[in-house]
Amino acid sequence: MAAEEENEFYLRYYVGHKGKFGHEFLEFEFRPDGKLRYANNSNYKNDTMIRKEVFLTPAVLKECKRIVSDSEIMKEDDFKWPEPDRVGRQELEIVMGNEHISFATSKIGSLVDVQSSDDPEGLRIFYYLVQDLKCLVFSLISLHFKIKPI
Repeated sequence: MAAEEENEFYLRYYVGHKGKFGHEFLEFEFRPDGKLRYANNSNYKNDTMIRKEVFLTPAVLKECKRIVSDSEIMKEDDFKWPEPDRVGRQELEIVMGNEHISFATSKIGSLVDVQSSDDPEGLRIFYYLVQDLKCLVFSLISLHFKIKPI
């Protein structure tokens, strides 16, 4: 059981807002059983929600863990980060081994927002980790659900 607990990994990211087009958001999660769940809801021009689920190999999960571990995000604290506001919110929850951390902050428009915050170093780590995770998720989803071969 102890070895199983050390290897436990869960990650959930959410970014969204409620506005003119209703609740618009992007969310993904890596589950301990290897399932990647992805949802993108935009009501712009009556668009519909996109939901995708795919099981990942242990090697892909290991790479995701490495990205999170190398970022050192588990050492950060969101106490000085901007509070979620009317523009929107971002949430990042990570369980890695026996560590569990949860962040909530406002949407980040650019690195200027990061530099002007009360904790630019911590928020920069968050910003770049989220960029890396989004790239990984978009790549996995687009590769897995490609309809036409390139």
